[in-house]
Amino acid sequence: MLQHVPTTVEHIRAELGKVIVGQDEVVEQVLVALLAEGHALLEGVPGTAKTLLVKTLARIVGADFSRIQFTPDLMPSDITGTNVFNTATASFSLRRGPVFTDVLLADEINRTPPKTQAALLEAMEERQVTIDGELYRLSPLFTVFATENPIEYEGTYPLPEAQLDRFLLKILVGYPTADEEARVVGNWDSGFNARRLEQVDIRPLAEPDALVHCRAEIQSARMEPGVQKYLVEVVRRTREHPSVAYGASPRASVALLLCSKALAAMRGRDFATPDDVRDIARAALRHRINLRAEAELDGATTDAVITDILNMVEVPR
Repeated sequence: MLQHVPTTVEHIRAELGKVIVGQDEVVEQVLVALLAEGHALLEGVPGTAKTLLVKTLARIVGADFSRIQFTPDLMPSDITGTNVFNTATASFSLRRGPVFTDVLLADEINRTPPKTQAALLEAMEERQVTIDGELYRLSPLFTVFATENPIEYEGTYPLPEAQLDRFLLKILVGYPTADEEARVVGNWDSGFNARRLEQVDIRPLAEPDALVHCRAEIQSARMEPGVQKYLVEVVRRTREHPSVAYGASPRASVALLLCSKALAAMRGRDFATPDDVRDIARAALRHRINLRAEAELDGATTDAVITDILNMVEVPR
């Protein structure tokens, strides 16, 4: 029985609505990642409120927030931290990096070299970091929201497949509609300023452990064997599609399961349906599929391939 998820999600949506205009699907997918204990990659052109969304979300859930601006000269120790020698005590002490937080915004993650990108791999998968051979646990709420710009390729380093696979979802952030953009302009004309977020009356969650309770409810939710079989078949078809060079791994099947259960809970159910699987499949799979070069030349996209697969696989009744 769901007690915390619907009310918590309703509160978060209402508070986000004070700052974020529209972007309902993006907000839904960001919440799926947060509730399913996963990380999310947000891809969109500059100025579409990706950073503002994550900052506001952290304030609402009462989470510590850190931001890293990824640049070509960023070093791994700039992310994880390093041991610093203290001359007064003649000993080393740990200077913690921004990864020691609850919500980490990795801004323009593809602007830093693979060596530095890899510094996040252990943190994202194990929620721990190793510094000079010593292991340090990260916050149980540790979540990475990374942004990347899809139109500027000069001076960027595409994320390797191993890094992409650590993200539960890849969320596409598009332009607002004409009405939504008019509302944005109207809000700024009325005095709203994204650089002064502390002036916005944002109400944090009343219960400090609300996220912990929500995650426990989602873990206890179930998916019927028939829906599980459907989910697995969708993922396996990505490995057989003629436009795909290599498809999604079993980790993608697990990711799709977790996301479907989180989405179902957000919709007030403690069981996932094929519709939940279909609705989150593109965000869960688009970054785990590599298309053949000739398919890309013909105009194929990962989302189009996933849609084709969803149309081919028989939905259980």
